[in-house]
Amino acid sequence: MRNDDDMAVLLSAPVDAGTLSRLHRRLEQAAEQADLIDVAYTTIDSPVGKLLLAATPKGLVRVAYAGEDHDRVLETLGHKLSPRILRAPKRLEEATREIDEYFARRRRVFDVPLDLSLSHGFRRLVQTHLPEIGYGQTRSYRDMAELVGNPRAVRAVGTACATNPLPIVVPCHRVLRTDGTLGGYIGGLAAKTTLLDLEAAA
Repeated sequence: MRNDDDMAVLLSAPVDAGTLSRLHRRLEQAAEQADLIDVAYTTIDSPVGKLLLAATPKGLVRVAYAGEDHDRVLETLGHKLSPRILRAPKRLEEATREIDEYFARRRRVFDVPLDLSLSHGFRRLVQTHLPEIGYGQTRSYRDMAELVGNPRAVRAVGTACATNPLPIVVPCHRVLRTDGTLGGYIGGLAAKTTLLDLEAAA
């Protein structure tokens, strides 16, 4: 038996990144085999900064910008969906590939399965219709209100866009104010401009 001092030395010894990576892969494989992952996540680099992607077995459930605080996003997912969350990049390979293709101008429509369980009611209705705005096109908040059958709900459409849990993939960046100005965006106006310019140049 080691004494407490020996154990303290072992626990405080630095662990190199390679060892940590190998240990995490073993944990990921064991959790997959035991069906213990309810929410898998990864982070990827993009022209609009580091993005967090999270998925349930149903599909991609969250895309989060760095400005949203990825740790806080994961904490919220733990409360709203399940505490069984693990970084598992393999589960997000399809979503990662499609987002990379989008930024490389090789993809205009996303095919990855989506899990819309973070949205409800009118917000979910609006978000379901957002992919109907074609690549490189824009609509106003008023247009979207009319599209979903509630012309007076312009502000509610704005809220639905602002709370979209799947930005980029569900293209709320294509919705502008009635006067053509950008309006708000969960990733910030610089990110919204980047996405609109990317599509306009294709």
